Amino acid sequence: MATLRDVAAAVGVSHTTVSNAYHRPDRLSAALRERILEAARELGYPGPDPLAAGLATRHAGAFGVLFTEALSYAFTDPAAVMFLQGVAGTSELADVGLTLIPAPPESPSSGTWASDAVHRAVVDGFLAYSLPDEHPGLVAARARGLPMVVVDEPEPRPGDAEPFVCVDDRDGARQAAAHVAVLGHRRVAVLADRLAGDARSGPAGGARVRGATYAVARHRIAGYFDALPAGERPPVVECGGNTAELGRAAARGLLEGPAERRPTAILAMTDRLAEGVLAAARDLGVAVPGALSVVGFDDLPSAASAAPPLTTVRQPLVRKGEVAARLLLDLIAAPAARREHVRLPAELIVRSTTAPPPPLSLIHISQPTRHRT
Repeated sequence: MATLRDVAAAVGVSHTTVSNAYHRPDRLSAALRERILEAARELGYPGPDPLAAGLATRHAGAFGVLFTEALSYAFTDPAAVMFLQGVAGTSELADVGLTLIPAPPESPSSGTWASDAVHRAVVDGFLAYSLPDEHPGLVAARARGLPMVVVDEPEPRPGDAEPFVCVDDRDGARQAAAHVAVLGHRRVAVLADRLAGDARSGPAGGARVRGATYAVARHRIAGYFDALPAGERPPVVECGGNTAELGRAAARGLLEGPAERRPTAILAMTDRLAEGVLAAARDLGVAVPGALSVVGFDDLPSAASAAPPLTTVRQPLVRKGEVAARLLLDLIAAPAARREHVRLPAELIVRSTTAPPPPLSLIHISQPTRHRT
């Protein structure tokens, strides 16, 4: 393969001049640069190796985005897509690429893999997106000493130096629970995607809730509890992940019992879980909102078009990505800059899946919907 020095010899210039044709074109005349590029094409020289150039300039032109889900999650989960849309929209303004580094909790080796991937990543800094406490990838990113912004979780501790971006999860959850409490609901249940990295599913006892290693889950549960009477704290059920099907399975477990014992309101920690609750209610013939009220969290685009339209808590997902990316760009440009903590507001959006609970004698049980499993 032709080299940069071959091109320099063919044109009769120094190898530094050829390098400038690619990296500092403003230092050459347009005619000289075109002669160099034409010679490179004729010789089959593809241009400088970007990895070598990055090592030489100590600038990779990319962010690493570290998150604890499978790679497909970044392209299929609507909330993750909206967050990355905000990141990418900001990054494009500065000609920055994204390197995705997944570490799903279901994989026993994912922590080691993420640590190795972080050490190998050719990036200028990291966005740590929604990681549990003490995640191995986060530990590895800190060890590299590159600029980093933490998004959502883990929450900062004394001594943590990174900028932090989150949503006011506790207040958003408090608004959701206060809404159903004001409507008169007393039999309330909470669906959580994950409390810890083990992807467990089923009822979560008090010790499990108190020991949650995902800060977002801790704050949202605390917000739900804030707004409900202390003696009426709702049961928490883990779904093992954030999909509509997992929410559907968990909700069926809550709704298949006698009408007088099942919840009249379910607070789902994400809109995708809430979509599953609506599907389970249709399966079992439980009328929403006649017999069951449902509240989500996120306000995904699908929430307004759900059947019925979903009451939910809106968080500014795209804006969160924009803020995080801008903080990282600023930190890369000025490593000594002040570390900011940004908390974005959450807002309850009331639609059609919430209403006062009817007297038990008036709860409508319609014909269950047949479905394929």
